[in-house]
Amino acid sequence: MTAHDQFVDELSLYAMGALRGEERAAVAEHLETCRECREELARLESDLAMLALSAEAKPPARAREKLLANLRREPRPVFVPQKPRWSWLAIPAFAALALAVIAVHFWNENRQLRGEVASERAILEQQKTDAAHAQQVLAVLTAADAQRVTLVAANAKPQPQGKAVYVPRNGQLVFMASNMAPAPAGKAYELWLLPKSGAAPMPAGMFKPDATGTAMVMMPPLPAGMEAKAFAVTMESESGSATPTMPIVISGS
Repeated sequence: MTAHDQFVDELSLYAMGALRGEERAAVAEHLETCRECREELARLESDLAMLALSAEAKPPARAREKLLANLRREPRPVFVPQKPRWSWLAIPAFAALALAVIAVHFWNENRQLRGEVASERAILEQQKTDAAHAQQVLAVLTAADAQRVTLVAANAKPQPQGKAVYVPRNGQLVFMASNMAPAPAGKAYELWLLPKSGAAPMPAGMFKPDATGTAMVMMPPLPAGMEAKAFAVTMESESGSATPTMPIVISGS
C-alpha cells in the first residue's frame, strides 16, 4: 500500500471527524497537495450530509462509538515521510559549484582566445614589417638618383660579381653578390663604402654566400647624405673589422 492509498483510506474517518492530533494533521497536509483526495473528501462529505438529512433519527451514541472502535482496530500502515534526496540547503552549494565549473571553462577558453589573438597580432605585425622592408628595397632599386656600381674581380673564372644600388640622400643600400667563393671557417665577406670625401672606408655589412655563390646585403645602417666614391669587398673575421684587410676581393666605382 502506498502513502497515497493510506490517505484515501483515512478520508472517511477524516470526514466523520474521527481523526485527532497528528493523524488528522497529516491528512490535512496531504489534502493541500492532492487534488484527487480533495475531490474524494468532497464526495464523502456530501454523502454524509445526504445521509444525515435522510435519516429519521440520529444513531445511538454507543453505536457510533462501536463503529469508530472497529475502524480504529483495523491495521493501518504507518506512513513515514521519506527525506528528499536533495536538501534545500545543498542547492546553493551545488549552484555555486556549477557556476565555478562554468567560470573555469570560460576562463580557459578566454585565455586560449587571447593567446590566438596575440599570435595573430604578432604575425600581422611581422607581415607589416616585412612589407615595409620590401617597399624600402623596391624604392632603392627604382630610385632615379640611385648610384649603381658593379664590383668584379680580375682574372677569375667564373668571375665574382657584386652589384650595389645606393641612394646617398637617405643612406639606403642594397647589395647583391654572385659567383662568390665559399668563405673559410671563421671568416666572412665584408662590404665597404669608400666615401667620396676621402674619409676612411665605412663598414656596410657582412655576408656569406650560399652554395651557389650568391649573397645579399640589404639596408645596412649608413648615414644619410654620404656620397660614395666606390664599393669594395674584403675577407674578414666573422665578427667584422673596423678597417679593410687586404687584399680586396671585388671592388667597383
